[in-house]
Amino acid sequence: MEGGRPYSTFEHRGMRPEFDGLRAQMDSRFMGSVLAPGKRRINLVAICVNIFLPWIVFVSLFAVLSFSLHYQHPQVAWSLVALAFGSVLLAIFMAYQARRKNRDPMWYNFSAVTLLLATLLATSFGDMNFWNNMQPFYDVENLNTYPSVNPAREKGHQLMDAGRVYFTDGSGLDTRKAMGFKNKDIYCVAPISHGQDQPTSYDFWAVGINCCSGVSADFRCGDFNNPHARSGLRLMREDERAFFRLAVQQAEAAYNIKADYPLFFHWMQDPVSEMNSYRDAGFKYFLLGIFTHFSFNLFCVICAVVGFSKFG
Repeated sequence: MEGGRPYSTFEHRGMRPEFDGLRAQMDSRFMGSVLAPGKRRINLVAICVNIFLPWIVFVSLFAVLSFSLHYQHPQVAWSLVALAFGSVLLAIFMAYQARRKNRDPMWYNFSAVTLLLATLLATSFGDMNFWNNMQPFYDVENLNTYPSVNPAREKGHQLMDAGRVYFTDGSGLDTRKAMGFKNKDIYCVAPISHGQDQPTSYDFWAVGINCCSGVSADFRCGDFNNPHARSGLRLMREDERAFFRLAVQQAEAAYNIKADYPLFFHWMQDPVSEMNSYRDAGFKYFLLGIFTHFSFNLFCVICAVVGFSKFG
């Protein structure tokens, strides 16, 4: 106190210039560590959204295109794909709006890229998983099962809805009448017969690709050397059926036989196990896809955080 009057704030600070400088320096360092002048702040909400939203879109579309919705209601499945592309446009629009309002649009731009990538990957791999694994499973599952079929007595037009066929004891492959048709790949066929019986029409054929020479009567497809194999799983690939039909026509001409209503099967011992392997493969690739995409998307978000903080 000087003359009964306390020091004013201004006078007090004037008496301590060295402390004022130290305090200003500490305040500057502290604020710099929190606000990071010249760099973008870390937006935890944006980080969490970009970790999980593209992954959720990927998982949803991957499931939609891989499984029964694609098989039973394909229009609905592809409508959901279009909706996912709409979310990409929404992210682009939000980035544009943020730029107009002088806000940082970088996370919106990143969301647009990751959502587009998730949609494209889910569409491609989901459709591939469906055609290679799940559609053959659904096709055979929706067809009939026929036990105790004698290929020498039954006719093909009687079993047009067959998915799994169990032939009678004594049935097997007549490899002496095997034939191959070559169109890049070799499409191999061999009639399924019963003992020494000669049917009026050979309507049941075992098939395979690249498992015969194509120039002689040999057939090494499926369980051809399994003495317990007496069953067939229906061929469901429409793009292959025409080539197997040409191979049968060649066999008709070469061996002077008839095949009025040829049905094509994969020769095996246990059709149920084979059919379920398609389903198991479909679920395996689905699980592999969702975990792989989550890891990939997390890596992209981490790279984005580092890049935005360093080069912002």
